[in-house]
Amino acid sequence: MLLWLLVVSALDLGVWGDSLQLFWNETRARGLSEELLDPFGGISQLIHKSRNGVPTIVSRKEWGARSLTCRDQLTRPVAYVILDQVTGRECQEQKVCSQKLRGLQSHSVYSKGWCDVAYNFLVGDDGKVYEGVGWNVQGMHTRGYNNVSLGLAFFGNKLGSSPSPAALSAAEDLILYAIKKGHLSPRYIQPLLLKEESCLVPQQPLTPRKACPNIITRSAWKARQTHCRAMKLPAKYVIIIHTVGATCNISMDCQIRIRDIQSYHMDTQDFCDIAYHFLVGQDGGVYEGVGWHIEGSHTYGYNDIALGIAFIGNFVEKPPNAAALEAAQNLIQCSVAKGHLAPNYLLVGHSDVSNVLSPGRALYNIIKTWPHFRH
Repeated sequence: MLLWLLVVSALDLGVWGDSLQLFWNETRARGLSEELLDPFGGISQLIHKSRNGVPTIVSRKEWGARSLTCRDQLTRPVAYVILDQVTGRECQEQKVCSQKLRGLQSHSVYSKGWCDVAYNFLVGDDGKVYEGVGWNVQGMHTRGYNNVSLGLAFFGNKLGSSPSPAALSAAEDLILYAIKKGHLSPRYIQPLLLKEESCLVPQQPLTPRKACPNIITRSAWKARQTHCRAMKLPAKYVIIIHTVGATCNISMDCQIRIRDIQSYHMDTQDFCDIAYHFLVGQDGGVYEGVGWHIEGSHTYGYNDIALGIAFIGNFVEKPPNAAALEAAQNLIQCSVAKGHLAPNYLLVGHSDVSNVLSPGRALYNIIKTWPHFRH
């Protein structure tokens, strides 16, 4: 599978046809002829304002999918459509395309370790739309954006060729149908440009989500009772940190790890509580540290103006998984929406404001692409 990602967006979805812009990462098209630099270029020529088609959607049951085990729900309507292209699975009719998708699903689950195929929908070269994880579940197509986007993948075309006109028309119909049914927002956000394999860099800040992530409270992880100084809100900074030591991908393990961190900070470091406002585990959980309203002890000179968000583990060589990254981004957007973080906040790595290795090189390389980052 080639990670040729495009983000499709417009300033007014009501006039979607003429204002559509596609951005192509040319660095991923090295060696291809000029006419192949934009394999989806034909989509802009197929869009008509008066088009009201309903796509033919082949259900998971129809193409023989395994049972859906993904659980992370999408909050609709989402603001983005991300297009990808899956190569090496050429097919021209439903029976063969279904077989190819079953193979892709097996590869995704057993080789990649995902809960299912990465996309919400896949568009075959036969002009049919195949249900991936569907409208209600988050895909795994673009780290950091799975919770705010629909991922659509073209497949079935010959290696090196563009999707067929039928496939492009089907994708158009699907997007218009998504808007009509409330799955995709009729309000558009400024386009995103693909800069790296797994990171999208917005031209302007993302719109905060109204819903907050599920936060595991202090009482749930059995925190010690403390009395610390109140935080004056809204905070002006977000500081991304890693805790060092072992990581965790099961909630029970994360809770044990956090209790150990709190004890170390209080008994050895003489802090009034755990140093961080929130901690994020590889289970995708957000754990309340001192919370929004209490001053942290994470960064000298910034504790009274910054929210300290710590990823549990050491991320010098390997970054946190997608679930942890998305959870942290949701928390930041939620903090803005609730008024605990200034809309024009600055996001920095721990090493930007303190002489430490935290948050680790691998994690730092990712947060550099997040909204509001400042070095």
